[in-house]
Amino acid sequence: MAYDKKKIYEQAVKAIKDNNLFFIEDVVAFVSCSRSTFYSYFPDNSDELDALREILDKNKIMEKAKIRVKLMESNKAAELLALYRLLATKEEHQKLNQSYVDHTTGGDKMNTPLSKEEIIQRSKQINDEL
Repeated sequence: MAYDKKKIYEQAVKAIKDNNLFFIEDVVAFVSCSRSTFYSYFPDNSDELDALREILDKNKIMEKAKIRVKLMESNKAAELLALYRLLATKEEHQKLNQSYVDHTTGGDKMNTPLSKEEIIQRSKQINDEL
């Protein structure tokens, strides 16, 4: 079956705007072609797919802004805390998140594993000191 690329693109734009979509996979579900056809017409880094992603990103930004407004207007502690976490500095976030684990070295030099020879030498040093 032959598809009209321009028509599919127009369907995609309309689906995004009419249904407040956020993800390309959702767009694909709304257009009149298969997933493989959609991606063959609009491959990664194509201008059309980039334009669709830009519209999706605008939807995401607008929805996040609406959520933040609702959170700011709330009197519920959990919602206020959620907003605070969104706005917090790195240090504040670490203090708020009790299960925070720093997986970096914090600027310290990484310790490299000791070789077999270094382990033997250190063991001898320790034995000599005892």
